Amino acid sequence: MNVDDIYATLYSPADGCLDPSTYVSALSRACVMMGGRISTETSVTGIDTEVIRGRRRVTGVQTNKGLIKTEKVINCTGAWAPYISEMAGVDCPLVPFRHAYVVTEDIPGIENMPNVRDHDLSVYLRLQGNGLSIGGYEPHPDMLPDGVAKDFAFGLYELDWDTFAFNIEHCMKRLPIIEETGLKSTVCGPESFTPDHKPLLGETLDCRGFYQGCGFNSSGIMLAGGAGRELANMAVEGTTSIDMFGYDVNRYHPDCSKNKAWILARSHEAYVKNYAMVFIHDENLAMRDMRTDPLHETLLSKGCVYQQRQGFERPGYFATHKDAVNEKMEYDWYGSYGNEVHASYPYRDRLDEDYTFGYPPHFDVIGTESNACRERAALFNMSYFGKFILSGPDAQAAVDYMCCSNINKGPGGTVYTNMLNNNGGSETDLTVSHIEPCPKTGDDRFYIAAGGGSSYRDMCHMLRVIDDKSFDCTLVDRSADYGMLSLQGPKSRQILESLCDTDLSNEAFPFSSHQLATIAGHEVRLMRLTFVGELGWELHIPSNALVEVYNTLMAAGKPHGIVDSGYRAIDALSSEKGYKHWHEDVRPDTTPLEAGMAWLVNSKLKTGVDFLGRDALLAQKKSGIKKRLVCLKVKSPVPLVTLEAISRDDDVVGWVCRTSYGYSLGCNIAWGYVEHPEKITLDWIRSGKYQVECMGEVYDAEVSLAAPFDSKT
Repeated sequence: MNVDDIYATLYSPADGCLDPSTYVSALSRACVMMGGRISTETSVTGIDTEVIRGRRRVTGVQTNKGLIKTEKVINCTGAWAPYISEMAGVDCPLVPFRHAYVVTEDIPGIENMPNVRDHDLSVYLRLQGNGLSIGGYEPHPDMLPDGVAKDFAFGLYELDWDTFAFNIEHCMKRLPIIEETGLKSTVCGPESFTPDHKPLLGETLDCRGFYQGCGFNSSGIMLAGGAGRELANMAVEGTTSIDMFGYDVNRYHPDCSKNKAWILARSHEAYVKNYAMVFIHDENLAMRDMRTDPLHETLLSKGCVYQQRQGFERPGYFATHKDAVNEKMEYDWYGSYGNEVHASYPYRDRLDEDYTFGYPPHFDVIGTESNACRERAALFNMSYFGKFILSGPDAQAAVDYMCCSNINKGPGGTVYTNMLNNNGGSETDLTVSHIEPCPKTGDDRFYIAAGGGSSYRDMCHMLRVIDDKSFDCTLVDRSADYGMLSLQGPKSRQILESLCDTDLSNEAFPFSSHQLATIAGHEVRLMRLTFVGELGWELHIPSNALVEVYNTLMAAGKPHGIVDSGYRAIDALSSEKGYKHWHEDVRPDTTPLEAGMAWLVNSKLKTGVDFLGRDALLAQKKSGIKKRLVCLKVKSPVPLVTLEAISRDDDVVGWVCRTSYGYSLGCNIAWGYVEHPEKITLDWIRSGKYQVECMGEVYDAEVSLAAPFDSKT
């Protein structure tokens, strides 16, 4: 093996190989032994559905041998999954590729060679008998945008040597003897790939009872055990035992999952980057600027470096150097299929600056934005948030049941809350505002704002609960109708007071409340909220007025030193203050009690109001918790990236789930869960000596149960 260019390797002594045929046979026998039935030579010809309570549901499966009556179907048909999905009227955002590997003749002395994955060369070499099976992820894969032929089954394709030559050449660079070795066989078959190289799991709302279990990106055997277990949990229990958001079929917004061009380009990029090192601020180049708000060009002209979430562009930070040109260019397919790689691409250069284990060049730029928010004022464009209106005779009953906090504050109240699952885990965090009643019916209405990175999944969760409980209310997605600006900082009140007649004093406009106001001639809903720990308001603005209101705010804020700011600063500011990020600090497998958010639920638990997850929380309060979210201040010379090990008195007791640099504190901040095998207590947490492992080094950490920073405002 050629090791001249190797700097370091990782060795996994327990790594191995599994024979697919033997594995499937063992699973099949176990299935039958446990009462299951396997029907061979049985083709699916249709999925029967029926509309019940306004929503389509599975009622049966049509086959060449007759009807199977069922209320639940799990689609585990791999590259053929889009055909089965179409029968149920469901989208299936995957693309089949012709994916291949070859098996070499015997190679003397190869017997004890470990499996090799070379991430720089994008290839793998795996022992097979006395030879090797070799393959990889070439930059120009043979995609099948129109799908696999319906009648193609139990067969293989002819290998395209022009495509596969990339893998042969790169394998020879690592193991030169391959050049002198013959090939025993070739294997080229259909494999399904997805836009983010992760499987599609779970129920879609397009058809209740239809679950996806496909899109495994050539990792089917590796992921099958856990994915199968969690699919069973979804179908039987209605939730998962661990955090599965990254695999949830509802993680894609319909604007993406219904867009074939997006699916194709992003699946290609994910395939090409399969072996690439993923950094914490990794961004895609394919299909950018697909979902933008009216402020997009305005902020771009001011140096905005955008991030993309659910296809929506949101501000990351604002580059200040003179050549801050950050437009996204048309996808160049990494130079494949006759395309030329962009020779000059400033936005790509901005991203490359982030691909480091050190602090990036714009570290101080983000610090400047953060400090301006603490000292003066910052304006954040958060228009990518999901905005929904819930209304109807049962609207109050629905929010009471879905939310773990007391929502019954009456019109004018805004509440930050979580929605839980049966296990008490957090399915989403959002704000719920009781707004003016419906002008036609007088029914209660609630305005719900949810983080844009998971807003479609949040909507699916709410609609699923409403359907399951038969609440008489409707949930309408108004995300595109409203923009959202967040004005934060000690000068925010002075800026707003110069623009509207609304009394913004603490007495007239207390925290966690909202009012309508007129700014620049437009009706705006002001919400007294903060996610950064400063005095501030969210402004929910009709989309067609977003630019004018933004310009008015910036002009009024100029004498006060207002700055544009992005989500990189929000990450730092919220971490200092201890405001939680869903899917990082709080997840479907963590409860508010474990996350140190008992204040969310305590008052409601003392009432007789039932809510989803209530019984699980009551049981947990009685038995005690075994893990707890804590804050760690770490003075390491390198940034943390999450998943670092946390040690207490030299024993590993947990992991870091979220990190950021605290510019107000001058150190790294890590939030993570620590565990105790029996019952965790606050005294146990406080009494230990803590360390965090980072990049092979161990650093002392100062533990705290509270936020490390508290603004005097």
